[in-house]
Amino acid sequence: MPLLSVDELTITFSGRGSRDVQAVAGVSFDVDQGQVVGLVGESGCGKSVTSLALMGLLPSRGVTIGGRADYDGTDLLRLSTARMRDLRGSQLAMIFQDPLSSLNPVVPIGVQVTEILKRHRGMKGEPARKEAAHLLDRVGIPDPTRRLKEYPHQLSGGMRQRALIAMAVACAPRLLIADEPTTALDVTIQAQILELLKELVDEEGTALLMITHDLGVVAGLCDQVNVLYAGKVVESAARRPLFAAPTHPYAHGLLGSIPRLDAPRGEPLRPIRGSINDRIDWADGCAFAPRCDSYTMECLTGTPQLTEPHTPGHLARCVNPVKHEMHGDGGDHGNTADLKKTEAGS
Repeated sequence: MPLLSVDELTITFSGRGSRDVQAVAGVSFDVDQGQVVGLVGESGCGKSVTSLALMGLLPSRGVTIGGRADYDGTDLLRLSTARMRDLRGSQLAMIFQDPLSSLNPVVPIGVQVTEILKRHRGMKGEPARKEAAHLLDRVGIPDPTRRLKEYPHQLSGGMRQRALIAMAVACAPRLLIADEPTTALDVTIQAQILELLKELVDEEGTALLMITHDLGVVAGLCDQVNVLYAGKVVESAARRPLFAAPTHPYAHGLLGSIPRLDAPRGEPLRPIRGSINDRIDWADGCAFAPRCDSYTMECLTGTPQLTEPHTPGHLARCVNPVKHEMHGDGGDHGNTADLKKTEAGS
């Protein structure tokens, strides 16, 4: 049994005088202990709201949540507020996207870290402060004892993100959700943050759900990748098969729009045309059809299902999947080379 099994998760927002908006339209995926699973897609595809639902952080009014999210045999979506509060921090933890807005600006870093130790590990006074300093040192913050007395605005962006990670791993959670943890950080700090997350998974056996739009992060970290579009998983595969032969036109477009260092001088980029707003309802067909260069009328005859069009275990929600010229070793050499370059860079 996977540590976390999400089955047909749906999230709908409703407001007085406005039509309902379905942000997540039936997302399913599993996360095993010691595994890194990626949720990938453009802004607005439902990645972050999925994580907030799993952590019980969505508002109770104006939001309807359906499906299941079984964590170690318990449905997180049906737990009481008090029970979720006990799980958050101790067994479930989350690294938020913007550390400056996630940390309390008028409370020293040390107080915010020790608060978790007091709540979930029963530590107080000097032992709690020493453990907080140890956590900051573990995530690579220099002079951790002094940093405990500082406020978030006195730390750099990278240090604030490290402080958030220190808070998230304070109780060695079994499941860690990282929502765009490297956004707005320079590439050097990004690499250090990703290396830190790798060590956490390897040493503690933590299950990591990585939410990102950065395919470089996916190439360097994730074991399994789920590509989301308009609230549904449109492609799911292990990392290397996905990069070697992306099957859904959306995943293929995401990889094709990445700038390449070995591209000829002056060669234009190949962006996906349109925007995330150019879509149709899944009930009417493939939501990506208005942006797809290879759609047919069959794409507009109801919701396509996840199938294995080419390779066992490589799922795609498409009736007209991308075809690749497969070599004798079973892979597309061009994209596999891209993956190796991306991994090296990350």
